[in-house]
Amino acid sequence: MEARDNNVLELRGEALGTITNQSSAEEVFQNRTLRPILKLQNDLFIQVFINYAVKQKKVFFTLSPEKKEAYIENVIHRDIKFRNSLKGMIIAFFTLDEYAEYIQISSNLNKRMMNMLIERLKSQLQLIVE
Repeated sequence: MEARDNNVLELRGEALGTITNQSSAEEVFQNRTLRPILKLQNDLFIQVFINYAVKQKKVFFTLSPEKKEAYIENVIHRDIKFRNSLKGMIIAFFTLDEYAEYIQISSNLNKRMMNMLIERLKSQLQLIVE
């Protein structure tokens, strides 16, 4: 299992964001683990969202930019199946130690994960086209 963890860490790269002695456990996990994974998986997240929007009768593509942002937020918060799929795409890049840490505070980390992903998708609306 150590080889897998080393490969995952190598793929993800360095921590993103500032980690200090005053950083909370969630903040450290966010910057050390979540941010690099979200960056690595960015293109896939965009394609997965486009596929979701197309399967939902393409309504998303007719909306104004403000309504598109609200749509992204609503979908990720309300569609549990879709949210769990996105969460799985992130968790798949955890090391075993990170997973052990994650399950201890999963509720807080799940909120951080989804909020970060929502902001990431909203900031890249120009890439989310049919």
